[in-house]
Amino acid sequence: MTREAGVKGQFYPKKCGEIQNYIQKWNHILDTKLKDPVLLKEYPRAVIVPHAGYIYSGFTANIAYRLLANSRAKRVIVIGPSHRVYIDGLSGSTQDLFDSPCGDLVIDTAYLAQLKKHFSIGFEAKAHNMEHSTEVQMPLIKHYLPQAKVIEFIYGKIDYKKLAKLIYTLLRDPDNVVVISTDLSHFYTLENAKKLDNICLNGILKKDISILDRGCEACGLLGVKAMLHVAKEAQMSVELLDYRTSADASGDENRVVGYVSAYLK
Repeated sequence: MTREAGVKGQFYPKKCGEIQNYIQKWNHILDTKLKDPVLLKEYPRAVIVPHAGYIYSGFTANIAYRLLANSRAKRVIVIGPSHRVYIDGLSGSTQDLFDSPCGDLVIDTAYLAQLKKHFSIGFEAKAHNMEHSTEVQMPLIKHYLPQAKVIEFIYGKIDYKKLAKLIYTLLRDPDNVVVISTDLSHFYTLENAKKLDNICLNGILKKDISILDRGCEACGLLGVKAMLHVAKEAQMSVELLDYRTSADASGDENRVVGYVSAYLK
């Protein structure tokens, strides 16, 4: 069975060549304008990335995936919030393959079955069918870690500390890397968006969940909190990679969405 792509042609191109063109363009910008090329030699265990359309947030996400390629991970676990279907807890895709324009990714169902023995993980098929927060990550994973298997987790109402226990278990395996998917504030003016997003950025950088509670409006806030909880407990370092808003691409400063990428090691 295949987890069919539900937002292909909407959030990202249908054709592999068009995705490759995006990546080539983003990396050309990185290679010519990055002030600290040493950054691209880091070896992350986890990344925080956005999930909007590639035209808006692809550059921000791409930096994180370019670093993540250094890990040579055998398994990438993508964790994102459910946007269209209510989920009580955590849902993991049980299909065998994940549809992607540059080739299907193998879903590690055997590893998922092992996780289910220790964690409460359901399967809400409707939630997975159209969930863009996780799907938009797959073409980038296919490009940068083409041999890696994937697992897709979508969460709804859940205690972030329970999610943190899962992430901690995932990161105990050196073959794993974790992707936390989130956008930041939605549909404020540029000025107000930056004020709200700075709360998120500060909380991420300081690994301080209490700062996030002061007004961070990330749609994947629970995933971010869980990741930072693990980072603090495991003494992982956190570095911000990129921040921008939809206004950078659209020019519209009245209804802005914020995007951030970061890596943890």
